[in-house]
Amino acid sequence: MNILSLLKGELTEKELINYYDANINYIELPKLIYGFIFSYNGIYNIFINKNLSYYKRKKTILHELAHIELCHLCQSCKDLFALNIEKYEDEVDRYIKLLLEQI
Repeated sequence: MNILSLLKGELTEKELINYYDANINYIELPKLIYGFIFSYNGIYNIFINKNLSYYKRKKTILHELAHIELCHLCQSCKDLFALNIEKYEDEVDRYIKLLLEQI
């Protein structure tokens, strides 16, 4: 199970979220923050700006799930992530673009 399977319609967003032991929460965030993710006790917590349009919400969910698939939240990466956030954000964007080219 992965994002590509979701994009191809082989599974639902809910199935992928459950597979990753993730929760999605829609909250009020500053306008320029679409979402973020963190891991706590083995559960991924995805927070999405509730003021986004439907399509921006979906795109942001894909983006945050890509952080999981690319192992950006593993314990050994947490400190590096904070220091290299732009690098990881760019990597996620390239990954999603690559996946979209495969469908």
